[in-house]
Amino acid sequence: MKNGIVTELCAGSLADCMTAANFPEIDRIELNCALELGGLTPSFSTFAEARKITGKKIICMIRPRPAGFNYSSDEKQLMFREARLFLESGADGIVFGFLNADLTVDEESTAQMCRLAHSFSKEAVFHMAFDLTHDASAAAESLISCGTDRILTRGHAENALQGKEEIASLINRYGSDIQFLPGGGVNAGNVREILGFTKSGQIHFSAKSVFHDSGAYFASDINKVRNILDQIGSLQ
Repeated sequence: MKNGIVTELCAGSLADCMTAANFPEIDRIELNCALELGGLTPSFSTFAEARKITGKKIICMIRPRPAGFNYSSDEKQLMFREARLFLESGADGIVFGFLNADLTVDEESTAQMCRLAHSFSKEAVFHMAFDLTHDASAAAESLISCGTDRILTRGHAENALQGKEEIASLINRYGSDIQFLPGGGVNAGNVREILGFTKSGQIHFSAKSVFHDSGAYFASDINKVRNILDQIGSLQ
């Protein structure tokens, strides 16, 4: 925790988890793969190795493919199997998103995933699929009724800075019933404004840069991580 703010690093690899492990101020890791696709389910081996190197909370992404979040029954079965495997093996929570074809929350699948996470006394987090819904209030109320613990959101905007007014409104209206985690485009230049305006007690960031190895890939940049944490530490 940095200056009373819970910090979560969005990691796309074991190397990113190792970066997070080097910063005591980082509280949680959201573990993915393929950040260039928006984050997909990580391999179990990546999670198992990450669990060995850090005692920080690890929230595992459950997302079987890129694009939207209206999944087939076969895709849902795979998601539930993978979620159970991570939870049985020591994950501190799972992050997921189920939408209907009309971009409302798929309440049946969401409630089932929440029950699964809670059966292990772990967290159920709804990711930025929330930002595809047409009605933020209706979606938040659906997720509360399903038992969701936290919503990761950029406030139905391009990034969390642009969506700060909606995030602040959601926290003000529903913050006693569910957590809201601002994320998306968070950097050292805007993190203080996002936190100050929304009054959120937590923040999500990847601090990624583009690296090259016979092609380009995303990875957490240790200097960007340090700069974001320094800005959070300077909050009054």
